[in-house]
Amino acid sequence: MRFDPSVYQSRLARLRSILLSSHIQGLILFDLHNIRYFTGFTGSDGALVVREQSATLLVDGRYLTQARKEVQVADLFLFQDKVDGLESVLDLKAGETVGFEASAVSYTFFLRLSDRLREERLKPLSEELNSIRAVKDAEEISCMRRAAELAGRVLEAVTSKIRPGVPERDVALEIDFGSARAGAERMAFETIVASGANAALPHAKPGLKNLEQGDLIVIDYGLVVDGYCSDETCTFCLGYADGKKREAYAAVKEAHDRALEAVRAGVTCSSIDRVARSVLERYGLDALFSHGTGHGVGLEVHEAPRVSAKSDTVLTAGMVITIEPGVYIPGQWGIRIEDTVLVQDAGCEVLTKMPKDLIIL
Repeated sequence: MRFDPSVYQSRLARLRSILLSSHIQGLILFDLHNIRYFTGFTGSDGALVVREQSATLLVDGRYLTQARKEVQVADLFLFQDKVDGLESVLDLKAGETVGFEASAVSYTFFLRLSDRLREERLKPLSEELNSIRAVKDAEEISCMRRAAELAGRVLEAVTSKIRPGVPERDVALEIDFGSARAGAERMAFETIVASGANAALPHAKPGLKNLEQGDLIVIDYGLVVDGYCSDETCTFCLGYADGKKREAYAAVKEAHDRALEAVRAGVTCSSIDRVARSVLERYGLDALFSHGTGHGVGLEVHEAPRVSAKSDTVLTAGMVITIEPGVYIPGQWGIRIEDTVLVQDAGCEVLTKMPKDLIIL
């Protein structure tokens, strides 16, 4: 989806404020998600040079026609060699310094760039850029709502095919195929379907293990609509759930619900994480919660802010984050419950649509 040019102009204006605060005369973006965010360009290679009075998108011959259709807020520069092109576009004057996305280039490319432009004229930026996409505008939120709604419909349809004897991989393929057939651009990440002992691995890969009666099945999936991601995790039980599993599920659900209730503008991410962990601590399960409580979602499925014990980022209305506490017992089973939510002044809106009460399939 390409937004109105005024949206990109507004985003570029915010980006230019970094030029002033960082005492630089230009900024080079290499991260393709950031380039899309600021220009609408959806190609798989390029660079964006932003100065106080100009913006130039550098592309090679493969993307020139595409860029002409997609980009209205930046000049276009056709390069044969990216470093040559950057040197030409920047045309640095004496004493000028240019910032660049240090995390988005290889060391080899940095050496080439610094050799051409001189290392002392390059200023690596990371923290200054990490949060620039964290607060979503109305257009972005609309895309994410549609992604979440589509994802919910896909998983609801697939649940009827989850039964004993079906391999984890087949369920994942059904989700992926159903998403493509329903209109998703792609999956936001590799779909996780993990059952039994595999569910104790937070980032398990779906394999040939057959689903069995009594299995807990963790399904973590997300899809992309108009460039924006959904992210949701449901844990189902196949056939029946014994008392220990029901108790653990209830504890994780309570941690999830209390954390959701704590989300609002003005609170820190670490305080949200603390709420979820304190619930699991009351049940003696906190040591089995091995990851952060959530993360930002947008053009990427993992972006700023981080919802973890070490993150003092203050939530702002318009941020979109996940809440996803979990409990993992190695060699036995695991449970994770995840929703994606829109931060609001007085609470949050849950964007993901699947119910999170324990469902026995």
